[in-house]
Amino acid sequence: MSFASHDSATRQSAGHAITAEDLQAGGAKATEDVARYALQLGDDALMLSQRLGWWIARAPELEEDIALANIALDLLGHARFFLTYAGTAWGKTEDDLAYFRDEEEFRSCRLVEQENGDFGQTIARQLIFSYYQYELYRRLVHSSDPTLAAIADKALKEVQYHQDHAGQWVLRLGLGTEESKRRIQAGLHYMWPYVDELFHDDELVDALGDAAVRPSGLRADFDVRLKAVLDEAELSVPELLGAYGGDRSGQFSEQRGHILAEMQVLARRHPGATW
Repeated sequence: MSFASHDSATRQSAGHAITAEDLQAGGAKATEDVARYALQLGDDALMLSQRLGWWIARAPELEEDIALANIALDLLGHARFFLTYAGTAWGKTEDDLAYFRDEEEFRSCRLVEQENGDFGQTIARQLIFSYYQYELYRRLVHSSDPTLAAIADKALKEVQYHQDHAGQWVLRLGLGTEESKRRIQAGLHYMWPYVDELFHDDELVDALGDAAVRPSGLRADFDVRLKAVLDEAELSVPELLGAYGGDRSGQFSEQRGHILAEMQVLARRHPGATW
């Protein structure tokens, strides 16, 4: 039972496979540290994909149903790439890692696990995370690990659309009515305590060296670019302290269990089932 039905056109970057199927067939094997890093990135994408999928048939307009569904599928594709590669270190499949880990075993950041709330809150989360992902992937394409570099190259093309989509909505809401402005600003305040976690350096990044991207090095460009779009939308950057914790050691938000319960129920009830 593959956890993704997302079919991306097969592309090659510097001769390296960038689809989950090619990774499975290509024989590339991640080291333990690279696998742990890929797991973090894959879990981020997987959790946010699940969150965005909720908006299908609930978005404020039909076109937005389609847009959020496409972004969710892009993220699901990123999750497949990273989880497939991570699994090569432990003899596990993408499905093993997506469906048969418990909540304390996931390493997603808490931002992507936060509740959708209203549309403004969802767009605030999407703006923050897509701007972060863009800064991450545009550097990860230079990773000394060729498979991570190839995955990032594929993902970057999609994230460029994700951040443009979020930015356009922030402008539309911020410059719209008093109510739309209030809601997007409230969404930013809700999500902001989880921003610092995105830029936390840890021992894993130290161990990986130039195979990974140092999160703290992304913060300056992230802040400048995010402030520019918020200024244009006549919104303010929240001045809030970061949420307690945030080192990806296994601490997670209370929402993670609810996300996994919905995502994993079929696979766990019928293990080994195939379509």
